[in-house]
Amino acid sequence: KNAISSLNIGAKNANCYHNTGEGGISKYHGHGADLIWQIGTGYFGCRDKNGNFCETSFIKSIKNNSNIKMIEIKLSQGAKPGKGGILPKDKITSEISTIRGVSSDEDCISPNSHNQFSNVKELIQFIEKLASLSGLPTGIKSAVGKTDFWEELALEMKKTNKGPDFITIDGGEGGTGAAPMSFADHVSLPFKIGFERVYKIFKDHQLVNDITWIGSAKLGFPDRAVVAFAMGCDLINIAREAMLSIGCIQAQKCHTGECPTGIATHNRWLQHGLDIQSKSERVTQYIQGLNKQITQLTYACGHQHPSDFTGNDIEMSTDVNTFNTLENLLGYKKVKVPNDL
Repeated sequence: KNAISSLNIGAKNANCYHNTGEGGISKYHGHGADLIWQIGTGYFGCRDKNGNFCETSFIKSIKNNSNIKMIEIKLSQGAKPGKGGILPKDKITSEISTIRGVSSDEDCISPNSHNQFSNVKELIQFIEKLASLSGLPTGIKSAVGKTDFWEELALEMKKTNKGPDFITIDGGEGGTGAAPMSFADHVSLPFKIGFERVYKIFKDHQLVNDITWIGSAKLGFPDRAVVAFAMGCDLINIAREAMLSIGCIQAQKCHTGECPTGIATHNRWLQHGLDIQSKSERVTQYIQGLNKQITQLTYACGHQHPSDFTGNDIEMSTDVNTFNTLENLLGYKKVKVPNDL
């Protein structure tokens, strides 16, 4: 409660988006920040009693939350692609039951795949359906493995002129307290490799400027953010850095329900230690500080906006006393962002 409220207020005051994550929309997301509503395989906030997508519930959530500005369909995440999720019934409070639309009498299961589509054509149909029902930009979030899916998606988008408005590439560096170690450490490509491969495919099909590109993978530091922009990102996600700003000490007790700083717990006594006013201010200060330093680096390189960075602005060490430009290392020249965007 306090953690989400702090993040939402902090995001509002810093003038940035707040991604809900796949767990649904709560009143704690309603402090004024613009929301990206993430919809995962559990369809929380837009499901029927059997766990299937429900148009009526979806439209109701959109109408009840005017601060939703984008819809993000989560295909997978960098920390555990190919895995679903389980929220044990012991952790399902009456409030969570209402928010997610699930029973508190049994474990809440998020399957490892969507039941509304099973191929690229059906995915695009689902994207177009949500966009039509909501009137909002609708995109996808995914980790990257084999590129067959991305090649097929680009071809279908080129043929039909339909598809995601934005694509969030989640690097294998992503973290969660709910992933097997083998998945967290070894499954899905790191951000730089994954983004490069997907971006190249869409560049080859002349689709880059039809999509807003979002990067996600420990990008909450100015230098890392600049590299992401130089690779072709239009926006970046930050997660753990924002979590640290509200007091996370990485105690690795998320799964126990006894987070000592009151972030990942239902324990009201522990939650009381997370002061919303002071923590939301820290979120704002962190985001504004990050923006300031990115802007300073942008101006220092002779650009007006971070999206103006190119691979030729970045030199990277490849060996002892050996350097190369990011553009040469990537093997592609970033598509210039149109001035009218």
